[in-house]
Amino acid sequence: MISGPEVCPFGGPRYAVLERLPERSISGRAHYLPAMFSSPAAGRLRIALMALFVVVSLVAAACSSSSTSSDDLPDLRDVPGAEASPEDKDMAPDFTVMTLDGAGFTLSEHLETDGRPVFLNMWASWCPPCRAEMPDIDAASESHEDVKFIGVAASDDPADSAEFATSIGIGYTIGFDEKGDVARAYETVGLPASYIISADGLILERIFGSVTEEEIDEMLNRWFS
Repeated sequence: MISGPEVCPFGGPRYAVLERLPERSISGRAHYLPAMFSSPAAGRLRIALMALFVVVSLVAAACSSSSTSSDDLPDLRDVPGAEASPEDKDMAPDFTVMTLDGAGFTLSEHLETDGRPVFLNMWASWCPPCRAEMPDIDAASESHEDVKFIGVAASDDPADSAEFATSIGIGYTIGFDEKGDVARAYETVGLPASYIISADGLILERIFGSVTEEEIDEMLNRWFS
């Protein structure tokens, strides 16, 4: 593991330690993952998982010999005018969090009364990539008033997350998920992580790793323009 602030307490002793991977994620974005995946004590687990991966790969290879391969199917997002069916999307888990402004936020209530789609960002004050991307998210929120932006500080001390968000002048809604319940509901394995949620409550896209203002613009324009 690289040196520096790569090891961060995930909500204190009740939660796993996070470590920064020495390489970037599949998406090319720096992110943090539970140390259980990199701990020396997990050596036997990694070997078992590798063996399982080999078996699954062999089965997949056998299945791919059928007449129609999934590789031959186009990505719907590459087909002009095509959209994925609702069955291809997961419903966004409902959640309620206290917010920095004291108003609180409930996803289902927002979708019912406000009706705007949601850009949900999971972050923490102890996560360097999270801190680095927040000004870009803030800028994107100002140019996309038709989308509700909310940053939920996961497994973080509310005082620390509130202090950081206030210190850099974040204008979008900041919520607190001190025990990590929302992060677990969304199966967040590393921070930062963002989710684009439709006005119907469907998760349209998951982004693991930090994002730029330009990337957010591209994604939101693709889904909602």
